[in-house]
Amino acid sequence: MRARRLRNRLAALAAALIAVPLALSPAPAAADTAGVTVTYVETSRWETGYGGQITIANASGTPLSDWSIEFGLPSGTAITSLWNATLTRSGGTHTLTPPSWGADVPAGGSYSIGFNGTHGGGDTVPVNCLVNGNSCSGEPGGDDTEPPTAPTGLTVTGTTSTTVTLGWAAATDDVAVAGYEVLSGGAVVRAVTTTSATVTGLAPGTGHTFTVRAYDSSNNRGPETAAVSATTDAGGGPTDPPQERRVAYFTQWGIYDRGYLVRNLETSGTAEKLTHINYAFGNINANGECFMANQLGQGDAWADYGRSFTADQSVDGVADTWNQSLRGNFNQILKLKEQHPDLKVNISLGGWTWSEHFSDAALTAESRERMVSSCVDQFLRGNLPLFDGAGGPGSAEGVFDGIDLDWEWPGSAGHEHNTIRPEDRENFTALVSEFRDQLDALGAETGRDYELTAFLPADPEKIDLGFEMQPLMTDFDFITVQGYDYHGAWENTANHQSNLVEHPDDPGPDVYSTRSTVQAYLDHGVDPADMVLGVPFYGRGWTGVPPGPNGDGLFQPATGAAPGRYEAGIQDWKLLKDLTGYELHRDDELGTAWLYNGSTLWNYDDETSMAQKTDWAQANGLGGVMIWSVDGDDANGSLMNAIDTALAD
Repeated sequence: MRARRLRNRLAALAAALIAVPLALSPAPAAADTAGVTVTYVETSRWETGYGGQITIANASGTPLSDWSIEFGLPSGTAITSLWNATLTRSGGTHTLTPPSWGADVPAGGSYSIGFNGTHGGGDTVPVNCLVNGNSCSGEPGGDDTEPPTAPTGLTVTGTTSTTVTLGWAAATDDVAVAGYEVLSGGAVVRAVTTTSATVTGLAPGTGHTFTVRAYDSSNNRGPETAAVSATTDAGGGPTDPPQERRVAYFTQWGIYDRGYLVRNLETSGTAEKLTHINYAFGNINANGECFMANQLGQGDAWADYGRSFTADQSVDGVADTWNQSLRGNFNQILKLKEQHPDLKVNISLGGWTWSEHFSDAALTAESRERMVSSCVDQFLRGNLPLFDGAGGPGSAEGVFDGIDLDWEWPGSAGHEHNTIRPEDRENFTALVSEFRDQLDALGAETGRDYELTAFLPADPEKIDLGFEMQPLMTDFDFITVQGYDYHGAWENTANHQSNLVEHPDDPGPDVYSTRSTVQAYLDHGVDPADMVLGVPFYGRGWTGVPPGPNGDGLFQPATGAAPGRYEAGIQDWKLLKDLTGYELHRDDELGTAWLYNGSTLWNYDDETSMAQKTDWAQANGLGGVMIWSVDGDDANGSLMNAIDTALAD
């Protein structure tokens, strides 16, 4: 049965990963490009979209630094997002030049440019391709019609409960082998450029049969190897997961300045206490599709699946290798799930900065179907664009167990670049319904259950403007509710940012509390057990704050944001807890604490107030606790321990 599901799942990709030379209508030479060729690979395809990669190969003896690629696209095809190059358009001509940071193609090496686009159901191969004014095929010659030989020595080199790793000896070709496809049940389940591959997303204790074939740069596919069979390891069995939901957001960018890796979830003891991880974030492009990029402000494919982690950085103590088709955070998540088989990991889409195109994506039935299918294809089917030797069909299958929607906010103000429409409210309902339908269809195909959750606002006005709660809750597994950012340095008064109840002296201008937020959802008919309370692993701060009548700075005017290590006005708890020269204040009724030194005030949550919030959530029948974000905790997982202990009471 599993082989049949693999065949159904990736049948559309069996012919999608094609490498073809871009060589039509050569023009007179504008620069010496002897030994330079450009090839194209369609890396993935879904109903209306596709992923592609253009590779410049430099077989000459000198680096190629000043390059320009010109081409056209077939009718009905368009590029919607691109990385690792600068794209300009003039009429039907597309021109690629090096990115702002430069990109030499080394002698004897190559350079790849990835993109996403839309198609009309036909071919996506660029036409009339020129590199520096010369044909992208290099020297003219006859068509290559000879396929590669079959690889030899296919063997199973390793198994886990959800993966099978294969290795083989290289095939040969009269020109060059471009890559290899791993097949199961007649469908392509992995495509790589090396002589090994790991097939992911398999069920524990199941049998599978695989073959491998090679293809060349003219799209000739050679014969398949003899088949090999493998059985995945038995699962770890039930681990008595916690009853309440314990959801932690893991930030893609936390691996940089904060140095918080997936491994830290394991070494701190946090992973065993969680039921869910939400990976923040996936982006939506201007065409309303999930996409992958490696460009500042657009995406970080290197962090997601390109970075190689050393042994001491890896969850299982095993270093990544250069030829892995999945590296980065995604591969580390797979390793973490191997050790915690009950842990669910969802991809969170949007966030404050990347909610820009949600309104457009949700606008029509067609745009909703396009967005959802692209997200399902990329993150749940795992069809990642090729990037720096990683990615390809099925490369991330099994990393994610569902979708978390973080549109901030339908029908009301969020980031200044967002599009806002009055009809966002009903369009969000329709978008969620489309997600539920496609996730259920995928589950029927693969035999897995896929979750659908959302992060929703604290502000009752935003709830009214953007969310039809009763129909939404029929499609969500649960929602996480914002329990923080009630106040911050965007206001000129020092205040609480995560208080459970209102304070009678709160000067506003708006008075928020967790109690009033939860009540707003209850008034809309939401079952409290379907709400998970969000709590902050960071504090918000002001400076230039006078002591005031109580000598503690609370509710006093401020001159600006307190300096923070990563951003003004905000600081991780692990940094706040070690501050010196401050006095600790707390309000047990509000479940909050703050630090004050006579001029600077930081409102935050420590272990005591975190336990108070958790106790409050339990006492009010909520379904658990959500953390933004887990990289704010210390190396011992102290805040997570406080939540876990309170939930266990």
